[in-house]
Amino acid sequence: MPTRSVKIIQLQHPDTTSYGSSGAGYSSSWFSRLREKMKEMTFFNWVEMFLPCCRWIRTYKWREYLQVDLMAGTTVGIMLVPQAMSYAKLAGLQPIYGLYSGFVPIFIYVIFGSSRQISIGPAALTSLLVSNVLGKIVDSSDALYTELAIVLTLMVGILECIMGLLRLGWLIRFISHSVISGFTTASAIVIGLSQAKYFLGYEIDRSSEIVPIIKSIISGADKFSWPPFVMGSIILAILQTMKHLGKSRKHLKFLRAMGPLTAVILGTSSAKIYHPSSITLVGDIPQGLPSFSIPKGFKHAKSLIPTTLVITGVAILESVGIAKALAAKNGYELDSNQELFGLGAANVLGSFFSAYPTTGSFSRSAVNHENGAKTGLAGVITGIVMCCALLFLTPVFEYIPLCALAAIVISAVISLVDYEEAIFLWRVGKKDFLLWTITAITTLFFGIEIGVLIGVGFSLAFVIHESANPHIAVLGRLPGTTVYRNIQQYPEAYTYNGIVIVRIDSPIYFANTSYIKDRLREYEIVVDKLTRRGPQVGRIYFVVLEMSPVTYIDTGAVQALKELHHEYKSRHIQIAISNPNRNVLLMLSKSGVVELIGKEWYFVRVHDAVQVCLQHVERIKEDHMASGSDSSPEETESSLFKSLLKQRGEDSSVAELESGTNNKPSDLKHSDPLSEPLLFQKS
Repeated sequence: MPTRSVKIIQLQHPDTTSYGSSGAGYSSSWFSRLREKMKEMTFFNWVEMFLPCCRWIRTYKWREYLQVDLMAGTTVGIMLVPQAMSYAKLAGLQPIYGLYSGFVPIFIYVIFGSSRQISIGPAALTSLLVSNVLGKIVDSSDALYTELAIVLTLMVGILECIMGLLRLGWLIRFISHSVISGFTTASAIVIGLSQAKYFLGYEIDRSSEIVPIIKSIISGADKFSWPPFVMGSIILAILQTMKHLGKSRKHLKFLRAMGPLTAVILGTSSAKIYHPSSITLVGDIPQGLPSFSIPKGFKHAKSLIPTTLVITGVAILESVGIAKALAAKNGYELDSNQELFGLGAANVLGSFFSAYPTTGSFSRSAVNHENGAKTGLAGVITGIVMCCALLFLTPVFEYIPLCALAAIVISAVISLVDYEEAIFLWRVGKKDFLLWTITAITTLFFGIEIGVLIGVGFSLAFVIHESANPHIAVLGRLPGTTVYRNIQQYPEAYTYNGIVIVRIDSPIYFANTSYIKDRLREYEIVVDKLTRRGPQVGRIYFVVLEMSPVTYIDTGAVQALKELHHEYKSRHIQIAISNPNRNVLLMLSKSGVVELIGKEWYFVRVHDAVQVCLQHVERIKEDHMASGSDSSPEETESSLFKSLLKQRGEDSSVAELESGTNNKPSDLKHSDPLSEPLLFQKS
């Protein structure tokens, strides 16, 4: 059998004494890089870091951007005016507070926010959350209700600013998309049902749970009124038609943004012409801009903390998710932490001008993007439209029917019912579908806060379960190569008698060491049945751990490796480790695991480890045959194994070993320690 010479690459072992200084070196290099970066920053770089708006102001292309920004900002402003009033009613507030929330926060976000297309203002989910928590504390007709909504805005803004400054945006990554989709779907259903009272013509209980709402709707059915139902249904049908045409036909995309304004015009015109007594109107709305005032009602701040956390989480998920998607489409980088700070600043300063919690709106941001918005100037234009509405149009708003505002809310949340996502998850991932279902059901039947907590809890439980039960693969050699891959993924890959090669596909830490050890014990027994090549031996002598995917180990993993080594040693099994990364190898060196296992049993490649182990397996077989039956098999095996492990550098006739055809003892004196065989090819 032909052979070719190849050098077994020696793994470079770090000096254990340098481990402690290595961490310091890494820290010092990090500080040096930071210092160099700060030195390179110009005055304009510093200004842009604190005021992101300067980035687009400095490079603004007036001829290219001005027209599209004006168009987009005006369109979103026309859309926001009726939406803001609708969402304020959903939050249990007077419509004027929706207009206030769509005014000052927009300008603040343009200065401190990093997204150029997102539209800040009232949103359906945050409005429902405000209504849900404040309704349990005080009646919505009480002045304290409004004060608490403004205090809640301040608290949300402070929390968002703190998270942005401490760069804690990564915490939101632990909430899976399935949880968000399930929560949003259930919330949309609750929001839609909560607006039914404006269609039906009678009051229903305010709740974030579906059962009390449905009971209230059924119990008051005798008070049903046809006029608001007919008007609301017609307006809702028109809104949905305009939205569908705007999405499906590019030349009619303006219809999507004009829908809310059309609803207001139709409703107001009908009310002015026919004066229906059974249809409730918005009523008197104060004219003028909001005045500066310090939020009150801090004595109830403690009871608002849970809702502050939930609103912040929902706001971040909605805003940052939308902002990242739009930034990618428009070709610029988005800083999530700067985005958090921008949202926080908008809420903090907005609370001093009577705003309730605001966040990025999916529908308005989509319209802003579709209309070609290029910079934050579009947001400034939207703010100017809101300013004009507050100064000149509030007398007209008095005649808007509440059923028209309810139709706007229902039309907006219908698109949030993400049943297509549920179908996709059922088809692709049952675990994610289960998570979606749990979140949706708990949100519907137990309320928004409980739904979020349970959804996030299950999401984290799944993460912990996956981390504590990592994927572990048994590797085999692909025919014709020196590549080793998962034998379940590549059935043609073959393994060797006496050797099991295992790849651990995760960091190793205290939570998963027991699972890994149990799986290794199983492989020692089960995998031996799969071996098809090499010398015929009766059991496993070597366990090769492929550690290239292991990015981190802790002291629990170190202790587990020590225990595993001693356990294997008692059964005359040797551990070999392949391709540990630098940090893992440093940890093993510092903890003494390298010396315990033996430096000679650390390899750069899996193939190097297999070559060496294969030589020893052949010698064990030969010496066992030569030893005769004078001593017991256990004693012979133990002495042979110990003596052979001292001869790590010698080779054998590897071509015959790998093909499993070597039935005669090898001439070790003439073997080349650097030779590597060509693979045995089947005819």
